[in-house]
Amino acid sequence: MTPESRARLEALGVVLRVYGLQASMTEDGLRVVNRAVAGCCAAHPADLISVGAREDDGGRLWFFTSWRHPVAEVERVVDAVMVIRGLLDGEPGVAL
Repeated sequence: MTPESRARLEALGVVLRVYGLQASMTEDGLRVVNRAVAGCCAAHPADLISVGAREDDGGRLWFFTSWRHPVAEVERVVDAVMVIRGLLDGEPGVAL
């Protein structure tokens, strides 16, 4: 993980915590957990968010889920938070 990727993930983690999600850095990315919702296969819904270049967007940096689904450009932190919250809340209509 590059220093820039880590800084972007740490900034995202700060905002996610403000919105009530648990977010902690690992060596592989930002682990995000929604403790307010029961999970189906785990105690609570969770995902590992990473940063990478999105080739179909000119190689700009984006946040990605652990399934490599694009979330939002790294400059669009609030958009990323809304998508991640929707994903971990199990909201219908949230498609990545």
